[in-house]
Amino acid sequence: MELKPEQCRAARALLGWSQDELKEASSVAKKTIADFERGVRSPYDRTLRDIKEALEGAGVEFIPENGGGAGVRLRS
Repeated sequence: MELKPEQCRAARALLGWSQDELKEASSVAKKTIADFERGVRSPYDRTLRDIKEALEGAGVEFIPENGGGAGVRLRS
Protein backbone atom coordinates (compact mmCIF):
# COMPACT_ATOMS: atom_id res chain seq x y z
CA MET A 1 0.00 0.00 0.00
CA GLU A 2 1.28 3.43 -0.92
CA LEU A 3 1.60 6.03 1.83
CA LYS A 4 0.06 9.36 0.84
CA PRO A 5 1.06 12.75 2.30
CA GLU A 6 -2.48 13.28 3.59
CA GLN A 7 -2.36 9.95 5.44
CA CYS A 8 0.94 10.88 7.04
CA ARG A 9 -0.43 14.21 8.29
CA ALA A 10 -3.63 12.57 9.53
CA ALA A 11 -1.74 9.79 11.30
CA ARG A 12 0.45 12.30 13.11
CA ALA A 13 -2.65 14.26 14.11
CA LEU A 14 -4.32 11.13 15.53
CA LEU A 15 -1.23 10.45 17.62
CA GLY A 16 -0.71 14.09 18.55
CA TRP A 17 2.80 13.88 17.11
CA SER A 18 4.84 16.73 15.71
CA GLN A 19 7.11 16.25 12.72
CA ASP A 20 10.00 16.18 15.20
CA GLU A 21 8.40 13.25 17.05
CA LEU A 22 7.92 11.37 13.78
CA LYS A 23 11.54 12.15 12.91
CA GLU A 24 12.68 10.53 16.16
CA ALA A 25 10.44 7.48 15.76
CA SER A 26 11.30 6.85 12.10
CA SER A 27 14.91 8.10 11.84
CA VAL A 28 13.83 10.13 8.79
CA ALA A 29 14.98 13.74 8.46
CA LYS A 30 12.40 16.36 9.44
CA LYS A 31 12.87 18.17 6.12
CA THR A 32 12.09 14.96 4.24
CA ILE A 33 8.91 14.51 6.31
CA ALA A 34 7.87 18.15 5.86
CA ASP A 35 8.51 18.12 2.10
CA PHE A 36 6.64 14.82 1.71
CA GLU A 37 3.63 16.07 3.68
CA ARG A 38 3.50 19.23 1.54
CA GLY A 39 3.66 17.12 -1.62
CA VAL A 40 6.89 18.64 -2.91
CA ARG A 41 9.02 15.51 -2.48
CA SER A 42 8.59 11.81 -3.19
CA PRO A 43 10.90 9.98 -0.80
CA TYR A 44 12.48 6.62 -1.57
CA ASP A 45 10.34 3.56 -0.92
CA ARG A 46 12.53 2.60 2.05
CA THR A 47 12.01 6.04 3.61
CA LEU A 48 8.24 5.76 3.22
CA ARG A 49 8.38 2.29 4.78
CA ASP A 50 10.29 3.69 7.76
CA ILE A 51 7.69 6.42 8.26
CA LYS A 52 4.79 3.99 7.89
CA GLU A 53 6.33 1.44 10.27
CA ALA A 54 6.92 4.12 12.92
CA LEU A 55 3.31 5.27 12.72
CA GLU A 56 1.98 1.69 12.75
CA GLY A 57 4.18 0.90 15.73
CA ALA A 58 2.48 3.74 17.59
CA GLY A 59 -0.99 2.33 16.87
CA VAL A 60 -2.03 3.74 13.50
CA GLU A 61 -3.79 1.53 10.96
CA PHE A 62 -3.72 2.56 7.31
CA ILE A 63 -6.93 2.04 5.34
CA PRO A 64 -6.43 1.35 1.64
CA GLU A 65 -8.32 3.05 -1.16
CA ASN A 66 -11.74 1.42 -1.16
CA GLY A 67 -13.95 3.70 -3.18
CA GLY A 68 -14.21 6.19 -0.34
CA GLY A 69 -10.56 7.18 -0.33
CA ALA A 70 -7.54 6.05 1.63
CA GLY A 71 -7.45 6.87 5.32
CA VAL A 72 -6.07 6.18 8.78
CA ARG A 73 -7.43 5.15 12.17
CA LEU A 74 -6.12 4.17 15.59
CA ARG A 75 -6.15 0.53 16.60
CA SER A 76 -8.56 -0.16 19.42
